[in-house]
Parts: sequence; structure tokens; C-alpha cells
Amino acid sequence: MNRMVALLPLALLAACSKAAEQGEPSEAASSEASAAQATAQADPAATAAAAPGAVAIDEDGKLFHFAYSYPANAAGIPALRAELEAEKDKARTELVAQAKDGQKESKEGGYEYHPYDTVTEWTVVTDIPGWLSMKGEFYSFTGGAHGNSGTQPLLWDKAANRRREPIALFISPAALNAALGPAYCAALNAERSKRRQEKVDPNSGDEFDKCLAPSEVTILLGSGDKAHFTRIGLIADPYMAGPYAEGDYEITLPVNAAVLKAVKPEYRSMFAVGR
Repeated sequence: MNRMVALLPLALLAACSKAAEQGEPSEAASSEASAAQATAQADPAATAAAAPGAVAIDEDGKLFHFAYSYPANAAGIPALRAELEAEKDKARTELVAQAKDGQKESKEGGYEYHPYDTVTEWTVVTDIPGWLSMKGEFYSFTGGAHGNSGTQPLLWDKAANRRREPIALFISPAALNAALGPAYCAALNAERSKRRQEKVDPNSGDEFDKCLAPSEVTILLGSGDKAHFTRIGLIADPYMAGPYAEGDYEITLPVNAAVLKAVKPEYRSMFAVGR
């Protein structure tokens, strides 16, 4: 089976546990990475106070494959780490139940069972004063011709110690669409034309030629000056902007004056015009 294990950085996977060859995989240990290790080398007495490192687990067996990782930036925020751990545990529990059902159905139906698969990787988009922006990439296989993949944002408000949806920083989805929509449509169609080697007509009536609104896709807030949000990443997952074979479409656009006006007043100081 073609799994998207490549989503997980090899450096993290190297530290992950391997399951037994027979039966259901055992619980995997988390890999606590090098931030604490580096501190301990510099000052052994500071080991206990060192910040948590990146976390990655990988379980692989005949019943299922499960992998989950997130960076030290997230592990160092207790409330966020607790949320990610809860999500990890829930995803694993659901996968085990689905895999057992799938294996049972395959035996009853007389066809070959292929291990179910769930892979989730969180990576940092930007970490600026007051905010941590991350991208989540996931892949799942529960039978069928191929698995499913996609993305999701995670925006952490450090001052409020809570998660926020990126779209919630704007006056409304309509306001963001008006400010960024034309530029996004042009950039998306340019990339579509490049991949398909033919000009795309957004008015063709084809579902995969039409323009998408920024509020319809994954929104990632990024930074070019390490102090403000100066760019916006827009990811259309497979099947949104094109057929599965074309994969996802990731477009990054700078924050401009129109986008600034679309930001809620209480968050405007955290944005700046990008270049």
C-alpha cells in the first residue's frame, strides 16, 4: 500500500517506536526531542526546567499504521500540547475501531485486508510574538482505490491561551473574499494552466475550472518580518480545485491594504503589508 509516511520528517521518525510484527501494534512512546537535550549539555542542572521537544510517534503492524507528530513550538505550550495529545488519542482510538471492523468485513467477504492508515503531521508556518501558526497535513486509508489527504490550520493565540480559526481574525468571510478573491483566482488559474498545459476558463462550467473563494479553502497566516502576519497561504485540497491526480493547490499571497481593512480592528496591529 502506498502510504504517505513521507509526510513525517525522517529525523522524527528515526526516534519513533516500532510495533511487534504480529497482531495489533503496541502503544508507541513519544519522542522527546533535542531542546531539553541541548539545554542539559549546556547546564545539566537545568534539565528539569528545559522546554519539551518535538513529539512523534509511529506504529506499524498488520492491523493498522498510525503516525502523529507536532513540533517543539507546540509542545512547549501546555494547553496546546494537551489539545494535540487528546486529538492524537482520539484519532488512534477511532482508527483501531475502524481497522478491526474492516478486518472482520474482509474475512467475512473473502477478500484481502489492507492495513488501515492514519498519518498526521503538524509543522510551523510562523511563530511570532503572541501567535503560533501551524499547518496540519493528514492522510487516511480505510480501504478503496486510494487514501484521502488534506490540510487544516491551527492558530494559537498565546495571550488568550486558546485556539482560533484564522478566518475569525477578519471582519467576515465576505470581507476577506472581497479583499483577496480576485488575486487568488488569478494565481490559482495560473497554476492550473501550468499543470494542465492549457489555459483555464473559469466560466467553462467545469467544476475544476471555477474560482474558489479564500474562505472555502485552508487559510494559513504567515510572516515575513517575524513580527506580524504579512502573507496568507491558501490551500485547496485534492478534489477542490482539480481532480485527485493534480493533488492540492497551495497559493501564497502578500497582505495588502485591502486585506488590512478586512481584519477586525482588535487584530489589525498584528498584520502588516507584505512584499
